[in-house]
Amino acid sequence: MELSLLSALNKERDARRAAILVTDMSSGKQRLVCKGDDLSKDPLAAELGSRFRSGKSGLVDQGDGASAFLTVSVPSPRLVIIGAVHISQALLPMAEIAGFDVTVIDPRTAFATEERFAGGTLKAEWPEDVLKTQPLDPFTAVAAVTHDPKIDDFPLMEALKTGCFYVGALGSRKTHGKRVERFTETGLSDDQIARIDAPIGADIGAASPAEIAVAVLANIIEALRKAPGAT
Repeated sequence: MELSLLSALNKERDARRAAILVTDMSSGKQRLVCKGDDLSKDPLAAELGSRFRSGKSGLVDQGDGASAFLTVSVPSPRLVIIGAVHISQALLPMAEIAGFDVTVIDPRTAFATEERFAGGTLKAEWPEDVLKTQPLDPFTAVAAVTHDPKIDDFPLMEALKTGCFYVGALGSRKTHGKRVERFTETGLSDDQIARIDAPIGADIGAASPAEIAVAVLANIIEALRKAPGAT
């Protein structure tokens, strides 16, 4: 690989951006395609889009007997849970088993304790402070479950502005209606606000914290693997 291509690929990886190295199997010529590039004139546009979503590398047909190998580099998916509550205690291990890097954020020290959340995943700070050093990105899911606007609102709005692949919030339809009003007043568009999964989670009749965690994780995985433009 040319040094310039390697440097460009490493730059994308360090910034948690997806990229695909396209290698022509006949000539050995390589090029780098980054997520967000204009693919309208790329002969492999459909395949590249599919690979960005699946994250899987592999050989593809370029037509006329030619083939190319797509080396896909996609950041590992993250889940940021706002609120160190019972739902979070169940959701954390489930999400880790599913392959997510998980962070739990809650400034309320009565909830945010190492006894309840061991393993270094807990940030007992305000979301505003944590996100300064650990910013959100399109490969991150955000689930806000404190039921407290003072804690939930900021990370939810940041998630919408950043284009996180999943944004969910706990609360009834009435609670969410008030949230929509607050977010509209800040200047967020209707399309942005409509991306919030609220009431949070798949509609499976979940009742207990563990069942709600299952419902939430189901919608997160669906957004990651099936939604247009997802990883």
